[in-house]
Amino acid sequence: MSEPLNANSNSRTRLILLSCGGILAAAIAGFLGYSSICPCERTPGGFLFGTQVEAPIDDWSFANDVALCQLQIYAGIRPHSINLNCMATEDGQLYLSCSNCTSKYWASKVGSDKAGKLRLNDTVYPVTLNRVMDENELDRAWSARVIKLQVAGGAAANPVPSPDALRADHWWSFRVVSSI
Repeated sequence: MSEPLNANSNSRTRLILLSCGGILAAAIAGFLGYSSICPCERTPGGFLFGTQVEAPIDDWSFANDVALCQLQIYAGIRPHSINLNCMATEDGQLYLSCSNCTSKYWASKVGSDKAGKLRLNDTVYPVTLNRVMDENELDRAWSARVIKLQVAGGAAANPVPSPDALRADHWWSFRVVSSI
């Protein structure tokens, strides 16, 4: 009589394991599918897919041809990606901007030399991020932002600033460098 009970127990365990595996596979497939369409507008995403760049970038001026950049960082073990303003200075230095950044989830995860990925169009670049604290450098990044948005701005979430707009105290900037 112990054999049928043992066989029944093994069958139940197998069913539970298969169900858990199926749920896990569905969750992973769902997250990968979600990552393929987001970040979208203000909704964060997961992984950034695209052509991976294998060479260092010294001049990011081409970033000014893209309305928004997409940034992926890791928040713990989970990838977190968002849409951000990005702007290059005249000498090709790249910056990301963030308004009211203290309330932004991703910004609290960016420490010194934070590794990330940046996607411009369908190309993904490995990068390192550092928050800018120097007032002169913040002003250079702000100026690059104002210049870029004269051409690339205009969306409701990304209005065109006045050419003489002053940098707000709540505006943060992050320097982006190629990490290859």
